[in-house]
Amino acid sequence: MFRQMLSKHISVTSTLLFLLIALSASGESYGKGRMLLTLDDAIRIANDSSLSSFRNRNLHASGYWEWRTFKANRLPHLALSLTPARYYRYITQRYDSNNDVDVFRSQQMYLASAGLSVTQNVDFLGGSLFVESDLEYMRNFGFSKSNQYSTVPIRVGYRQDLLGYNPLRWERRIEPLKYEKSKMEFIYNMETVSEQTVEYFFDLALAQTELKLAEQSRASSDTLLSIGDRRFKIASITETDLLTLRLDKVNAENSVENALISVKKAQLALASFLGLDSDAEIEAVIPSKPTLPGISETVAVEKARANSPALMGRKQTVMESRRDVNRLKIESMFNASFNASIGFNQVANKFSDGYRHPLQQDIVSVSLSIPLVDWGVRKGKYNVALNNLNVARIAEKQEELSLEQDVVVTVRDLESRQRLVNSALEALDLADKAYAQTQRRFIIGQADMNSLTLSNSRKQEANRNYISSLKNCWLSIYKIRKLTLFDFNIGQPIQLQFDRTVGVR
Repeated sequence: MFRQMLSKHISVTSTLLFLLIALSASGESYGKGRMLLTLDDAIRIANDSSLSSFRNRNLHASGYWEWRTFKANRLPHLALSLTPARYYRYITQRYDSNNDVDVFRSQQMYLASAGLSVTQNVDFLGGSLFVESDLEYMRNFGFSKSNQYSTVPIRVGYRQDLLGYNPLRWERRIEPLKYEKSKMEFIYNMETVSEQTVEYFFDLALAQTELKLAEQSRASSDTLLSIGDRRFKIASITETDLLTLRLDKVNAENSVENALISVKKAQLALASFLGLDSDAEIEAVIPSKPTLPGISETVAVEKARANSPALMGRKQTVMESRRDVNRLKIESMFNASFNASIGFNQVANKFSDGYRHPLQQDIVSVSLSIPLVDWGVRKGKYNVALNNLNVARIAEKQEELSLEQDVVVTVRDLESRQRLVNSALEALDLADKAYAQTQRRFIIGQADMNSLTLSNSRKQEANRNYISSLKNCWLSIYKIRKLTLFDFNIGQPIQLQFDRTVGVR
């Protein structure tokens, strides 16, 4: 199921093919456009083809490419810079040594340049190492014509800020957490889709159960009215009882019509959510009661803490706030940067001579920026960042407590709802038997109309309670999966299936 759910590269063609296979395998189809659909198949289709699943894939793709950008930024970057042509024509001031005066002269020149560089970021130090090679060509026109080539065959250098703030090191801390959060958000959102599918599926199941009960009531009311007519003729029942039977028949027919409308609405809602044809006639196959091993509250809370994307988001906010505090604390003092390089260069009138006997080139620079009077601007920014950090830490703690509470409540609800399913199933069996016996007793004249109506109401209520308890139990199962991102049936994190499918660590 998850291989289809978690693949972000699935094509439209394969999606349609999967739908055909899933729907044909979900059970037998009968009638034009009518299909049987199990809960597992509905969840699989929703995770593969619903609009929500497409949205989730696109959201995850953004986080994935941010991660790829971060990884790529740790690799050497090769760049080529070109200035194919630059032409100057202007009047400039020059000194005439013969006449000992300054004169204006016309100047014309053509320039071209090319440079090749390789840059590698150094995360530990926070700077960048570079290797460069440059070539420039200049041609002068006018009274004095000349050609010159300026070359830098190779230059190796290093640049970085001298103070303690290291943006690359902070990126190495934050970006892996951001990508892990992105993965967990994707899985969480897909589990949310599964949870929503359970809602739509059981809405249809309940509507179809109501229709089935209404049709049974209509058939039963027809039979009972026929029997009532015969018994009224022999004065076995009163006219009031006969009128009540006729009223029950009318009400049963109205109930069937209302139930049909509810089924159509539920079918349309489920089909739209799954991305199926709006005219599809879907029959929900009611699943059996779920079997799930006992879940420890402690284990569930531990899994939720480790996998919750919301908690990861809070941790990311705290780390980003710490980064801002660190940066502003350093910048509130003064800024200093360092740039050093060593290499070779040469100037020649011929291209081939530009690479002969190169001269050593050394460049070292240290720059400082010292704030003298800023009226407390930097201090104010630092204090704001410090307060934001405190707020982020409090929000993280609140998120953790809220998550723990939600997990514990859901685990306890699941235990209660599993017991309620068993109880509702037992009540359904008893209600069916009681109604059948009351109906037989009414036919032979040993039960009155009130007993029959009450027994039928109890049967219908037992059916509704069973479907509702089954729905609530399945919702609790998928909610605990969503909160913990852990499959307790197989005892594995859902993330493992994601990593095997996507193949990105």
